[in-house]
Amino acid sequence: RQLARQPPAATPGRLGKILDQLGLHWDGAALADLCTQIEKLGVSQRSAPFDAAAIAAEVVAMRPDAELFGWWLADLVLAQRLGWPQPLPLLMAQGFGPSFRTEAGGGRRIRPGDKNFERAVCIALVAAAADACRLAAELSRRAEKLLAVAPKLRAKGAGDVIFLLLSEDAVSGSLTTDNLSRFASRRLFERLQQLEVVRELSGRPTFRLFGL
Repeated sequence: RQLARQPPAATPGRLGKILDQLGLHWDGAALADLCTQIEKLGVSQRSAPFDAAAIAAEVVAMRPDAELFGWWLADLVLAQRLGWPQPLPLLMAQGFGPSFRTEAGGGRRIRPGDKNFERAVCIALVAAAADACRLAAELSRRAEKLLAVAPKLRAKGAGDVIFLLLSEDAVSGSLTTDNLSRFASRRLFERLQQLEVVRELSGRPTFRLFGL
């Protein structure tokens, strides 16, 4: 969410918050240098996937324990180079997938900076783009179905829940708002399940989460 809801710009303050969320500590000067490197990649003459691979490899070379942060930055650099208004978590979703497995050696994982890493990034981006298009089409279909049943909902706070379902990955089944009590919320989600417009995501009998 921190990646996709903001423009693809890197500042020490923004990256520091991401590192805090990942439970990582990074020296302030090193973080400023990293932002400078990202800025330089923004005007690079290479293909965007190679610059994304470069920043991931650089991060892992500096901090082997920060690979997830490297993937986060790779997606940011990719969006920056392609002129996208917001990044998409493409490489983050593929970083531990089959695109980064060698055919020989028992499927050893290719890590940032390893031999053939740039090639693996290009393959991963093809797979990620296809997955993203399929997911977008499916979510669009589900969103249209949810909006179609919205007029049938009688709960006073149903509009708030519809808005959250359309804008968030998951919504608590015990959500309360100014217009919706916890009991009414549970009844509403039961109704939405009956109408087959939401899915329960947690698989638990309590602390349930719902989404498209």
